Amino acid sequence: MALIAGGDQDAFAQLYEVIAGPVHGIVVRVLRDRAQSEEVTQEVLIEVWRQAPRYRPDKGSVMTWVMTIAHRRAVDRVRSAQAATVREQDNAAREHTRAYDEVSERVEIRLESEQVRRCVRGLTELQRQAVHLAYYGGLTYREVAESLRTPLPTVKTRLRDGLIRLRDCMGVTA
Repeated sequence: MALIAGGDQDAFAQLYEVIAGPVHGIVVRVLRDRAQSEEVTQEVLIEVWRQAPRYRPDKGSVMTWVMTIAHRRAVDRVRSAQAATVREQDNAAREHTRAYDEVSERVEIRLESEQVRRCVRGLTELQRQAVHLAYYGGLTYREVAESLRTPLPTVKTRLRDGLIRLRDCMGVTA
């Protein structure tokens, strides 16, 4: 390992011959996917080359050190894949919920609009005119009275009665 830490490629080639098989074996057991296992095995061997100066013989054998690196790298890959799957599922669930809610909301708005139109048709002509000018036209009571050439108290009464009938028709509780 001291030679590898110094950049000796021949020493690494000898180590490679000894560790490549066991590293690949542990990675395959953890990942259970040949293509990913080959990729992770390569990453582990590169890491052994780069991290050789960090090897401490008093902490364990070279094989133990290498196999620990291999196991950790394989487990990291599994966790990364699981996290990606969870993110994709969460995103899909959010998108599905959003699409469902949008459709549901549109249907609800359409049904409510139809109910409002039906209830407005149930008003007397005078009530319908006053409600239309006040709520759809945005006019004040005084402006509605002027537009209909009707006394202000009469307009207020028509609006109040019309709104009560609309509330009852819509099933809204006061």
